[in-house]
Amino acid sequence: MIFKKIVFQIFSKLNLTSLSVVFFVLFVMLFIFLKVFVFLPSENSVSYTNNNQNVLGLNIPSNLEFCGEKIPSNSIAIKEDLEKEFFNNNYWKSNSAVLFAKAKKWFPYIEPILKQQGIPDDFKYVAVIESHLSNIVSPAGAAGFWQLMPASAQNYGLEVNEFVDERLDVERSTVAACKHIKEAHSVFNNWTLSAAAYNLGIGGIQSALKKQNSSNYYDLLLNSETGSFIYRILAYKTLFSNPAHFGIKKKKLNYFNKIPLKSYKVDSTITNLAYLAKHLGCTKAVIKLYNPWFLGESLLNPEQKIYEFKIPKNLKADYSSYIVDLIGEDGVSTQETEASKGIEIKTPDSTKTN
Repeated sequence: MIFKKIVFQIFSKLNLTSLSVVFFVLFVMLFIFLKVFVFLPSENSVSYTNNNQNVLGLNIPSNLEFCGEKIPSNSIAIKEDLEKEFFNNNYWKSNSAVLFAKAKKWFPYIEPILKQQGIPDDFKYVAVIESHLSNIVSPAGAAGFWQLMPASAQNYGLEVNEFVDERLDVERSTVAACKHIKEAHSVFNNWTLSAAAYNLGIGGIQSALKKQNSSNYYDLLLNSETGSFIYRILAYKTLFSNPAHFGIKKKKLNYFNKIPLKSYKVDSTITNLAYLAKHLGCTKAVIKLYNPWFLGESLLNPEQKIYEFKIPKNLKADYSSYIVDLIGEDGVSTQETEASKGIEIKTPDSTKTN
């Protein structure tokens, strides 16, 4: 009773304003107590770190063009695709030296043919993309520097059968690829669409243009491979023309001279490769290495078609770096490796060459 009287007396002496202050202070103290000691803070699931490391258009070369056809620069989608090919593909960062060495050897074979056939020089990067300038064979059956399928190769004048595969002849396959590109250009009158058609086929691009009511590659929705094909070409073009753009030390593309070759024309059946090798004054290994299109040990030729075999003029020269590209990824035997270094019989002076 005494305590109640004391409390009553205290509050009776306080006016209404003082009571408000007291209650406010008590409320604040209670809130702090509950926040700190009773209710633990919930886990913060929101990250305040900006994980988007992509800045659209960052360090993408300005005024990009393919075969003189400008690349649209006002599209976010295009910039994203370019950035993906320019910066998400690490192949050239670790293999640029290999690519440059291959280009020095094989561009001198490819560029003159493109020029002769009226095809823009930028198309040489298609071969770089397709095969990295090697006679590889894909799981789908495409072969050679230009990765031509058998039916397509035959359609453009190459022989492909159990005895011969001219897709593996760099120069002949380049001519065939040019025919494909020219046919596409006659349909689309556009080099960019022609390059896309090299990947997807002329009919495939025609169908996509019709279905999507478009006349422009950059407006099409295509499969991932064809949809990135032109952007990848542009990335490789930039790599070779300006490697510093990728932080790669400038490499001069001082082209190597072509291998000095002797050419022999054969219009009869070859019953045994050993006989031909003896006639040419070399070994079977030399013939096989420098003529990878010749698949077996014999060749039926009832129609007397003319086949051209080539061997180096200097059989002692070391052309092993060329051979590695010509044989693709199958590897070579010790005998063939020695042959590629020229440790062979010299060609007799009496042997006729063409």
